[in-house]
Amino acid sequence: MAEKVIIEGKGTNDSLGTGRRKTAVARVRIRPGQGRIAINGRSLEDYFNNTQHRNAVLAPLLETGKKEEVDVIIRVSGGGITGQSGACKLGIARALRIYDAGLYEILKGRNLLTRDSRMVERKKFGLRKARRATQFSKR
Repeated sequence: MAEKVIIEGKGTNDSLGTGRRKTAVARVRIRPGQGRIAINGRSLEDYFNNTQHRNAVLAPLLETGKKEEVDVIIRVSGGGITGQSGACKLGIARALRIYDAGLYEILKGRNLLTRDSRMVERKKFGLRKARRATQFSKR
């Protein structure tokens, strides 16, 4: 089991952002620091094993060049790993916009402040799934 990541601070000058994707919700807190990232008390590499998910989370920090200047604390719940990484990305982007208002044009230009509204379609009555009907039987 990996060791718990704790980022010290009082939280007085933190910037907050909420990100959502599918059914995942991420509450993000950004404060001046050395570039540490804690997700549910674990490191980024420990929480997201997949490189694609890690890159999605780091995208707003790398695009703005703030990766080494801020510490990021994330509480994420719901959904799966892909939804959680997308929620973290949006939450970090929104928190960075509050942290430094001059970053808005960069974040908006890279489409990082747009919420992905795609959700799972609900199952309909009389069908197997949302659109999958039962197999046709001639006799």
